[in-house]
Amino acid sequence: MATALDGVQPLFRAVVTTAIPEARNLTADAWADLEGIVARALSERPPSVQRQVRVFLRLLNVIAFATRGRGLARLDDAHRLLLLERLASSRFLLVRRGVWGVRTLAFMGYYARADAARAIGYRATPAGWSARSGDRPRPPQSGAGAHR
Repeated sequence: MATALDGVQPLFRAVVTTAIPEARNLTADAWADLEGIVARALSERPPSVQRQVRVFLRLLNVIAFATRGRGLARLDDAHRLLLLERLASSRFLLVRRGVWGVRTLAFMGYYARADAARAIGYRATPAGWSARSGDRPRPPQSGAGAHR
């Protein structure tokens, strides 16, 4: 089955590992989870949006090649970070939006994985606070140090 990341997977992984250096340690299964989360999110968008993501990742690759003589996935970490930071502050709004968009997809895919949620202590549940009775937030104490 075709996904929104078909043909640009190495480019997207380069963005992910630049935005989230810990992603370099992901297993093949974890990468599959991350990419599946992103692909599912993009599958809910119009085909034109999916195409825009692929085109933008390819554009990043062309810019990397034009400015550094290597494609995005072949740049070292420092040059890839520098490139993305410069593009994130581009005078062109569409370029800035593109960088922030693929970065947002990277964060969503990484942190929406069950393993990442456990690692950062995220324990939200559809049942709300009632599912975690011992973790209910406590009201502020009155008295010394309380804000009024």
